[in-house]
Amino acid sequence: MVRASMVPMLLVCGCLAAQTPVAGQAKRLSLRDAIQTSLQNNLQVDIAQQAREVTRAGVQINQGPFDWNLNASAQIQHLKTAATTSVSSGTGFTDTSSTVNNRGLTGDLNKNFQWGANLDLNYSPAYSYRTSTYFNYPVAGATTITNSQPPYTGSFTATYTQSLLQGFGTEVTTAPLVIARRNAESADYTFQQAIISLAASTETLYWNVIATQRTLANNQLALQVAQKLLNDNNIRLKVGTIAPLDVTAAEAQVALAEQKIIGSQADVENAKDALIRALYPNAERPSSLELTDTPTLGYTHMDEAAAVKQALERRVELKAARIGKDITQLQLAVAQNKVKPQLNAFVAYNGASDNYGSFGPVNSDLSGLKYPGYSVGLKFAMPIQNNAARGGLAVARANMRTSELSLRDLELSITLGVRTAVRNIDATEKGVKAAEKTRILQEKTYEAEQKKFENGMSTNFNVLQAMSNLDASRAAETTAQIAYANAVTALEQTVGNLLEARNFSIK
Repeated sequence: MVRASMVPMLLVCGCLAAQTPVAGQAKRLSLRDAIQTSLQNNLQVDIAQQAREVTRAGVQINQGPFDWNLNASAQIQHLKTAATTSVSSGTGFTDTSSTVNNRGLTGDLNKNFQWGANLDLNYSPAYSYRTSTYFNYPVAGATTITNSQPPYTGSFTATYTQSLLQGFGTEVTTAPLVIARRNAESADYTFQQAIISLAASTETLYWNVIATQRTLANNQLALQVAQKLLNDNNIRLKVGTIAPLDVTAAEAQVALAEQKIIGSQADVENAKDALIRALYPNAERPSSLELTDTPTLGYTHMDEAAAVKQALERRVELKAARIGKDITQLQLAVAQNKVKPQLNAFVAYNGASDNYGSFGPVNSDLSGLKYPGYSVGLKFAMPIQNNAARGGLAVARANMRTSELSLRDLELSITLGVRTAVRNIDATEKGVKAAEKTRILQEKTYEAEQKKFENGMSTNFNVLQAMSNLDASRAAETTAQIAYANAVTALEQTVGNLLEARNFSIK
């Protein structure tokens, strides 16, 4: 069989430029060219590519919880206030006006760690200056009072918190990130599966066109034979060696052949349209296709046990299913951890500074740990009934069991499919050989019957019967050849070797 694997090819999905045919011209197309064109132009490939990119972006998204987070704020405040108060004797009062200028800066840096811990660093320098003026009545005069201490001060705190029960350990805290990575890996397999399915369907469409073309050729040949018999019978009728009914029977055979040709021509055009639609969904389409490859025997047989082993190792659906099982197992571990109570240990450092007339001494106090403060403690929390966590654990256990059963069911299904495909290869190959032998024998039978009829040793009915048998044997041979070609495609797809057999690689 002429296969696409005879010519090395490289598939770079999402980057290949489609080859646009010239409108109005027939496009010569080998099987290799058909697969390549389909992979370049098919919309489903682009959709699968974008789905893969989405899952890859999910990895980066789930790295976010472990990023360093910086929060900062700055504030300038200017406030004026006024108040009137009576003196204790009740014979006078005091008016007070105050002006307050505040400037503050807060910087906070925090990070979650993959082992279930958190670190928070906070730096807060501040400036505060206050001026107050007092007016006493009926005693005239004003008194102004300013800050009694320097306006600059600040603080620095560092707090480390570690989960001891719920949320402890890298398995739990990194579970979303690990799941995102495994989902991205699974998406790669899903993308490969889309490519494999597209290549297989393209081959099927290609061979379907070949089948309809061969059927049309067989029917055209049958018409030629029937027309020759009709012409010969007209001559025999003139010389009186046959009855008029024999001519009528030959005319009926010609009409039947013409009828089959009409149907075959429509089948050819429909099959070509289906292939063109698959190859050029968006690009300029050729007016017709000229297919250059034909199916022939030549597939290397594979041992059934070896084929099953290869399929279980290479089928991308199985790889994706195994990833799904690993994900549910990780989700079960997370659900089991959530049943535990929360117990967090924390250690905190609190640094402060004296009041100064500038920021420099403030920072010297904080960096030099001049006024240190420390705290250590535990924090415990747990829902009394904990229904949400227990329900989540039950769901995770059910999902885990479902993934195990689904994986096993898929393995059994693939095993059965491989065994069936291996047997089909053997059966269809024998079918091609048997159909070829039958066609050869029917050709000889028809030739012999024709000669006997010419010598007056047979009847027109026997010739027509031999002609019909020959037409049927040719149709059966075409069906067997196409069935063999499709069986080869099915086996290579079933064992997970279709792309490698065609020398494709996916990037």
